[in-house]
Amino acid sequence: MRRRPPPGLLLRPAAGLLLAGLAGLAGLVGAGVLTAGAASAAPPAAGSQDGSLIMVLDSSGSMAGPDGSGHTRIESARTAVGSVVDGLPDGYPTGLRVYGAGKAHGCDDTSLAQPVTALDRAAMKQAVAAVQPKGDTPTALALTKAAADLPASGRRTILLVSDGESNCGAPKPCQAAAGLAGDGLDLRIDTVGFQVKGAARDELECIAKAGHGAYYDAPDAAALARQLVRASQLSADAYRMAGTPVTGGASAAKAAAIGPGQYTDTIGPGETRWYAVPLDAASTADLSATAVPQPGVPVDYGDGVELKLATTGEYSFTCGSDSAHFGQDEGAMILTGAVSRVPTRDGKDDCDKAGRYLLSVHRTTAATSDTSRWPVELRFDNEAPLPKGTVPAAARTDYGTAPAPLAGTPKDRAGGTGFNDATALTKGVWRDRLLPGQTRYYKVHVGWGQQLSYAAEFANEPVLDGGTSAASTFVQTAAYGPGRLPVGDASDARDNRPYSGTPVSVGLGTVPVTWTNRWVDETDAAAVHTAGDYWIAVGLGPDAAQLARNTAVGVVLRVDVTGTELAGPQYQAPALASQGAEHGRQGAAQGTAGGDGKGTAGQGAAAAASSPGGGLRGMDLVAAGTGGAVALAGIGTAALVHRLRSRTTRGGA
Repeated sequence: MRRRPPPGLLLRPAAGLLLAGLAGLAGLVGAGVLTAGAASAAPPAAGSQDGSLIMVLDSSGSMAGPDGSGHTRIESARTAVGSVVDGLPDGYPTGLRVYGAGKAHGCDDTSLAQPVTALDRAAMKQAVAAVQPKGDTPTALALTKAAADLPASGRRTILLVSDGESNCGAPKPCQAAAGLAGDGLDLRIDTVGFQVKGAARDELECIAKAGHGAYYDAPDAAALARQLVRASQLSADAYRMAGTPVTGGASAAKAAAIGPGQYTDTIGPGETRWYAVPLDAASTADLSATAVPQPGVPVDYGDGVELKLATTGEYSFTCGSDSAHFGQDEGAMILTGAVSRVPTRDGKDDCDKAGRYLLSVHRTTAATSDTSRWPVELRFDNEAPLPKGTVPAAARTDYGTAPAPLAGTPKDRAGGTGFNDATALTKGVWRDRLLPGQTRYYKVHVGWGQQLSYAAEFANEPVLDGGTSAASTFVQTAAYGPGRLPVGDASDARDNRPYSGTPVSVGLGTVPVTWTNRWVDETDAAAVHTAGDYWIAVGLGPDAAQLARNTAVGVVLRVDVTGTELAGPQYQAPALASQGAEHGRQGAAQGTAGGDGKGTAGQGAAAAASSPGGGLRGMDLVAAGTGGAVALAGIGTAALVHRLRSRTTRGGA
C-alpha cells in the first residue's frame, strides 16, 4: 500500500480552529446532517466540451458467470454502466465499445455499441442491455479501436472494464496502451478489474500504468458500480484549463515572450520551460504556474514544480523562487506555485530595474513516477503602485483570536474544478462531496482589513468491510490570494491530515489583508497584500478509493470572513459603505492599479523595529505622514523588502 505523508511534513495542530471544527463534525453526524446517503455520489457538474469518454466493456464468455450477488457479471455490469450515465453531466460526449459479444470465438470481435456523442442516457442503457457475452478477449484490439472512436483532440478517456486476461496474443494490451496513450497529455486509459486476481489483475494494472491512468479494483457488484462512477466523473470533472497556448523555451536563450495574462503550456519529466517577462520599475509582478497531471497516476514525495524569477544580463540575480511538491506517493493531484517581484522603495535593488526578466518552471520526477506530460496553466499579473501621495496602512502579521466556528445547516455547493471555474462562496456553512484523487476549488471575496478563516471537515465515513477497511489516505487544503499566491497559514491549523474514515478537519486562517504586508519578512503574511478573490482548494487522497464505501466522501466547509471591510488600502481608510459596496470594491481595486510609478507602495511607514528573527513584524510598522512623505526610524529601507523569498508548498490541493 502506498504511504501517507509522514507526520514531519504536516503543520502544527490547531488549538482553536481545528478542535472547534471536530466538535462541529460530531454535531453534524449526530444530527444526521452529514450521512452516508448525503455523500453517496458527487453531483453532476456542468459539461465540458473539451473532454470525452468511451467505456470499453469486456463481454467475453466469462462475463456470463455468476458474481456472487445472485446476478451474472454482465447483469451487474449493465447496472454499473447505468449508474455511470446517470451521474455524468448532461451532454458530456460518451460512448460504449464492447468485445467478445459478437461470436463464440474470434480475436477480431469488437464493435461500437454506442458512438461517442453528446450523452444520450437512454441510448447508452439500451446499448448495454443488448450485450450478450459469448466469446474471446481481444483487449488490445478493443483499446485500439476505442482510441479511434474518440474525437481527435481534447481530453480523452478510455475506461476499460474487464473480468479476465486477454487471450488473443500479440500485441500485448500493455504495449497497445503505451502506444495509444503516448505522452499521456490528451489520452488516458483507466481500468476496472471486476473480480480479478493474479495475471488478470496484473495485466489491468499494467494497462493503466502504461496508459497514464489509474487501476480500480472491484471485488463485487457494488464496488464495480462505485469504481466506474468514480473514474468516469473524474474524467468529466477534470480541471478546466484556460489561456493562450504558448510553448516555453528549452533554454534561457530561447525563452518564450509573455505579457500580463493567462497561458497554457505542457511540461515533461525533468524538463525546464523558460519564459521572458517584461517588468516595469514600479509594479509588483505575480507569476504563477499550476500543473495539472492526470489524477492519481504514480508520483513520489519530491515530484512537483519549481519556479524561479531572475534578471537577465551579464549577471543574473534571483528575484523570487517557489516550489510545489506532492509530499506524498499515493497519486498525482493539482499543484500550484508562484513567485513575486516586489520593488523596493528606493528602486536601487538589482530586481527593481525595468526590463526583461526570466521565469523558469522546472519539473522534478522520480524514476518510478508516471512519465506523462503535464498541462501547465501560467498566469502573469501586474499590481500597479498606489497613486502618488497615498499613505498605505501599516502591515499586519497578527492572526488574533480565532473566531467561533460558524453554526447552521450546511447548504449544498459543488466546488469548481480549478481557479477558472471556482464556486463563489460567502461567509457560511457549505457541503460538498469529493471523489478520491479530486480537488475542489472555491473563491471568497476578502476585502482590505479583513481576514479569511475556514475549516474543511470530513465526518465519519462508512468504510469497506474486510482487509481494505485498514486502508488510509489523506485530506488536505490550500488557499491562494490574488495572483494565485499560495497563502501561508497564520492560525496554527493543519493543512494536511491522515484520513481513515474517522472525523478530521483541515483548515487555514489568514492575517488581515494589508497592502504593506508585501514587504514584511513573514511567510504567512507576505501573500496577503491585495483585496479581492481568495481561493480555497480542498483535496481527498487517491487511496480513498480503497477505503470509502460511498462513491464520494462528504465534506463540510465552514467559511468565515471577519473584520470590517475598508474602502481602500490607505492609512485610516473608512469602512466600506454597505450600500454600493460592490462599487466601492471596484474603486478600491482601481486605486491599486493607478499611479505614475513615482509614488511607491512603500510610502507611509514612519517607524519600525526589527523582530528577534531579523525580519520585521507588521505590528511594528506605524503609518504616518501626509502627501506621501515617509520617515524611516532606526532601520534601513531595504529591511522593508522581502526579497529572495523561497517557499516550499505541499502539493495536491
